[in-house]
Amino acid sequence: MLTFQESEMSKTLVICEKNIAAQRIAYFLSNGKAKGTRVGKTPVYEFTKDDELWRVVGLRGHIIALDYPAGFNQWTRISPHKLINVEPCKKVSESSIASTLKSLVDKNPSLIIATDFDREGELIGVEVINLLKEYNKDINQIKRAKFSAITNHEIKNAFDNLDEVDYNLSDAGESRQVIDLAWGAVLTRFISLTAQRYGKDFLSIGRVQSPTLALLVEREKEIQKFEPKTYWKVIATLKKDKPFDATHIEGQFWDEKQAKSIYEKVKDTETATVKKVDKKTEKELPPAPFSTTTFLQSASYLGISTANAMAIAEELYMMGLTSYPRTDNTVYPPSLNIKGILQKLANSPFSKEANEVISNGRKYPMRGKKQTTDHPPIHPVGVPSGKKLTSDQQKIYELVCRRFLATLAKDAISETMDVSVDISGEEFKASGYRLIEPNWKNIYTYFREKRKPLPELSEEEKVKITKIKLKEDQTKPPKRYTQGSLIAKMEQLSLGTKSTRHEIISKLNRRKYITLKPLAPTPIATAVIDALTDCDVTKPKMTAVLEKDMSAIAEGKKTLNDAVKESRQMLTEVMNELEKDKEKIRINIKNAHKEQNAVGKCPKCGKGMIVRTSKKEKRFVGCTGFPNCKNTYSLPQKGEIITTDKVCNTCGAPIIKVIMKGKKAWEPCLNLNCPTNKK
Repeated sequence: MLTFQESEMSKTLVICEKNIAAQRIAYFLSNGKAKGTRVGKTPVYEFTKDDELWRVVGLRGHIIALDYPAGFNQWTRISPHKLINVEPCKKVSESSIASTLKSLVDKNPSLIIATDFDREGELIGVEVINLLKEYNKDINQIKRAKFSAITNHEIKNAFDNLDEVDYNLSDAGESRQVIDLAWGAVLTRFISLTAQRYGKDFLSIGRVQSPTLALLVEREKEIQKFEPKTYWKVIATLKKDKPFDATHIEGQFWDEKQAKSIYEKVKDTETATVKKVDKKTEKELPPAPFSTTTFLQSASYLGISTANAMAIAEELYMMGLTSYPRTDNTVYPPSLNIKGILQKLANSPFSKEANEVISNGRKYPMRGKKQTTDHPPIHPVGVPSGKKLTSDQQKIYELVCRRFLATLAKDAISETMDVSVDISGEEFKASGYRLIEPNWKNIYTYFREKRKPLPELSEEEKVKITKIKLKEDQTKPPKRYTQGSLIAKMEQLSLGTKSTRHEIISKLNRRKYITLKPLAPTPIATAVIDALTDCDVTKPKMTAVLEKDMSAIAEGKKTLNDAVKESRQMLTEVMNELEKDKEKIRINIKNAHKEQNAVGKCPKCGKGMIVRTSKKEKRFVGCTGFPNCKNTYSLPQKGEIITTDKVCNTCGAPIIKVIMKGKKAWEPCLNLNCPTNKK
């Protein structure tokens, strides 16, 4: 209950995206004097500033959900075509927070939006503005606080220089919601109904999801179709102080006879003559500052999934340790206080590296190719003094710190050495690499140099040969994508945004379209993409056009309605194409579903066994010979089930692999009564 004095005071309501952000922002604005309370179930932080009552409240992201009217959610009664032009409706998804906000705007407050400054954050802010205007049309003024880090300096600077809400930016965010809802709902409903996959087994298709999945399916097909080609190399091991290899100038011999002829000619030679030595000194530039994509790539190489890396980056941002993690920018803005950050890092576990940069760094920071004005590249903003980080948080924080420091360090200086030697009239080549001045490479220690230095050699020098071998090898298939390289490819093809690409990979995995280790499509994914091969929905071009439209909305060059109208026209054309191949799609997916769920042979009748789901939605393994053979096996109801080619030596039942989050994978025999399981 407000006192009379409080009710007469001017009021300011600050809207943050999450509670942890609200707590920290209130702490900085009040100089640590904010008091936490609760309005309903929602934490609210209050303080008085310049005879004005301030309240800071955190949301849980979107509190408004977009969906179709209730009557259109009946899959079997409403055809997918009818959904295309249906206008979605907005519903409050967080009623407790909405109730709190209603009670906080009853006395004509000023409103400050302090959500994350990007399309999504602006849309969340505008959703709250529209909701609050329903409760109170007399809100005094609405302003926007823009910041890239939750630190004392950044927050106070943002609130001292309030801006206007960017409705173009929020429209761009809303257009993504409307477009993705339509494409996801229409295509998912079509493919699921066609394949007769209902309930938990429905098949998902999306505007960004499908072309991303198509990339993985295409790569997997390249790997499967790949036919290795045999080649030979003639390699000599030479020694001066230490051994080094020289390879015949031909490199790969595709003709075995030719390779053997050369080998026979040189195999008994004892010395090689150095004919040419070519040394070059080179400067190696540091890496560019981190954008979201390059950050996720680097985290992926550390063995941290892109989804986990992004979640951790958001946690570090909320803790005031790193800057906002969603950015395309690779150029530090002039306003960034680089010296101040270096001073903080000089009193951290990275003091050695920070002091090196302070005393002997490059004149200007390294620049990348992309420069934007919304947020700076990802960089450290604080030191976790007294804050205990988890192992993965520490890895990500260290990665960000080392990358930042490397971009401020001097070029590395290296020497390459190419040597040509004569062995019985045949030319062999050797290459070496030596780091002269490591500089940034001593800071950003994630690069592994495979090249080794060669000994000092001079022309016409004789070098001892210790061994000559004829090595047979085969060409290798294309490598599978890693999560990091897939995100880079998605960016190149304009699939999704910096904020959504990692989520697409997680969604594909949840839908059982892909495995993560290795990153590869499942049979059902291949069937879905094959069924859509002739349809534009699997091609990046259409999605790229829509992404471009959304960017045009953010820039004020296009309206939300125009973009949605164009999207609906595209979706209509796609559906017309799909209808033509409905029967083919149904058969392909049905066959792929059987293949994906096959679990070896039944030890009782010899027919195939597959994973099935009971009426109570419990999974189990049953014989395809049912009802003649009623052999079944129970399955763990949690975790990922992977079929193997293994059979239990004791009872003959199939052996499966079970993967549960946070636990070591195990391979049980399906027969629970088997003695091997009791062991």
